[in-house]
Amino acid sequence: MDLRSKIKRVPEFKGVVFWDITPLLKDKKAFGQCIEELADHFRGHDVRAVASNEARGFIIGAAVAHELGVGFIPIRKKGKLPPKVRSLSYAKEYESDVIEIRDDGIEPGDRILLVDDLLATGGTIRANAELVETLGGEVVGMGFLVELDYLNPRKQLGDKYEIHSLIRLETTNEF
Repeated sequence: MDLRSKIKRVPEFKGVVFWDITPLLKDKKAFGQCIEELADHFRGHDVRAVASNEARGFIIGAAVAHELGVGFIPIRKKGKLPPKVRSLSYAKEYESDVIEIRDDGIEPGDRILLVDDLLATGGTIRANAELVETLGGEVVGMGFLVELDYLNPRKQLGDKYEIHSLIRLETTNEF
């Protein structure tokens, strides 16, 4: 199935081109294909849990965790989790944010797969990886539905992590 046809381009949403995955989520075959392909790519990585940032990341991450038969760890915005939490402030494309994870969410040595809907500049996923690693977890990979190559996120992340994206967009005018 052509997954690209299920992604819609919305120009000038909050000052950026917004890539809407809602049509893909609505299509049960396309959504199922995405989850299966992401899970299949990381099946041999001995994943203990999937961690994702809210909100759209929860949709994809929880489904991938279920497909892999592992637990799901939410990474939330500040003040949304009960204490004790680990917090991290970071810059995104168009604003700054604070994310939190429960201190007991990850044990030292846990192999964690990070999953999100979209990889743009790499700021959010890098912050997610930092939180996992401060708790002693090991990031075994990062999986995305869409990657915006034109923002060079892999340059921002370096070679430290395995990155797998189902759709890679070269320009803002791809559709």
